[in-house]
Amino acid sequence: MYENDFENKERYTTYQTDGFYSTNTTYGSSNDNREPKRGPFRKLLLSAGVGVVFGAFAAVAFWGVNQATAYFTPEREEAELPEEVMLDSFLPTEQMSNVSQITYVQDDVSDVVEEVMPAMVSIVNNYSVTTNTIWGQTFSQQASSSGSGIIVGETDTELLIVSNNHVVEGTDSLEVTFIDGSVAKASIKGLDSDMDLAVIAVDISELSEETKDAITVAALGDSDQLKLGTPVIAIGNALGFGQSVTTGIVSALDREVTYDDGSKGTYIQTDAAINQGNSGGALLNIQGEVIGINSSKIGGTMVEGMGYAIPISSASPIVSDLMNRKTRVEVPAEEMGYMGIIMQNVTDQIMEMYGMPKGVFIYDVEKDSPADQAGIKKGDIIVKFDGARISSNADVHENMQYFRAGDEAQLIVKRRALDGEYVDVEINITFGERPENP
Repeated sequence: MYENDFENKERYTTYQTDGFYSTNTTYGSSNDNREPKRGPFRKLLLSAGVGVVFGAFAAVAFWGVNQATAYFTPEREEAELPEEVMLDSFLPTEQMSNVSQITYVQDDVSDVVEEVMPAMVSIVNNYSVTTNTIWGQTFSQQASSSGSGIIVGETDTELLIVSNNHVVEGTDSLEVTFIDGSVAKASIKGLDSDMDLAVIAVDISELSEETKDAITVAALGDSDQLKLGTPVIAIGNALGFGQSVTTGIVSALDREVTYDDGSKGTYIQTDAAINQGNSGGALLNIQGEVIGINSSKIGGTMVEGMGYAIPISSASPIVSDLMNRKTRVEVPAEEMGYMGIIMQNVTDQIMEMYGMPKGVFIYDVEKDSPADQAGIKKGDIIVKFDGARISSNADVHENMQYFRAGDEAQLIVKRRALDGEYVDVEINITFGERPENP
């Protein structure tokens, strides 16, 4: 009975096709003639039909959107890209019209160099070196070093050249080579060891007309106006091989450096190569103006990409003073001036033991001598002689050979104060005649 009841019941068959549901209803028993079943081919046709309808609707929708966009958007021309691939090609289209405003740093400095090179000179310092043999004997031998200079002035009788103090100090003779290859003797005009500056002079009468026409005086700039990243050009007699040119930028300003002797200097730092022999040469801006005086006294080969130059704005007042001093010309021994002091070297051992500054210790002062009249006292330590740094008795004798009786010079001495500290004292001395040996 249950089987017959089941067969007589209404039967439902449900089909699912692509999200659509259909219901098939059949009446009668299982023995009745039933409607044929839907086969797989019919299902495939149904699916294909639904897909076609959906695609048609989508195509109509996209077509409508494109038409509306074209109607409401104004027409504009396409930007034409340059044939060559350049940096500008990667800018957004809206910025292409501003390409002409892009600037760059010119890397060809040949015109600037050609203009300023006649003001540059090479310097050779010939000096004596005293050494001891292994048996304790002392002997002297000749040596030489190279440096650079800048022609900064000219008078009726002299050509004035600025360089570094360490380039010309301790010299027996100086030789200057000009742009045309001619060589002339030079004499020291003035020294400033604190700023590491020197001015030397060449007798105009010693120069040929061709050399006079070939050389020029350098134009000085303003180093106070420099900014980080400013392009610069360094010219100098690198390693003594002759004038060479390097370029770079200002890496740092007001860079303070402390030397081994405790003195300090403030420099322009640049990544332009400044090697041995470049000292005294010019650091230029791209207008060809001198904005610094190169110095390889610091840095050198110990560091890479760090060159230093004395700012011209700081150096100019000192250079002007040195230019106006009397040119140093070695005088005959019998005409050399006299101070009237007994000296003793301050060695490194004495410095460490007694806390004394390096220089020449005044062991005694002759009564009524030029030194006594000038105010030099026993116990003073001479550290500078007319701008030159003093570290030994030999330095004093070397400087004295340029002064006759009656000439004046300025000395800087260290004098011990009541609190035990040493203070600087400036002393102007007029040299006297040497007393005759009894």
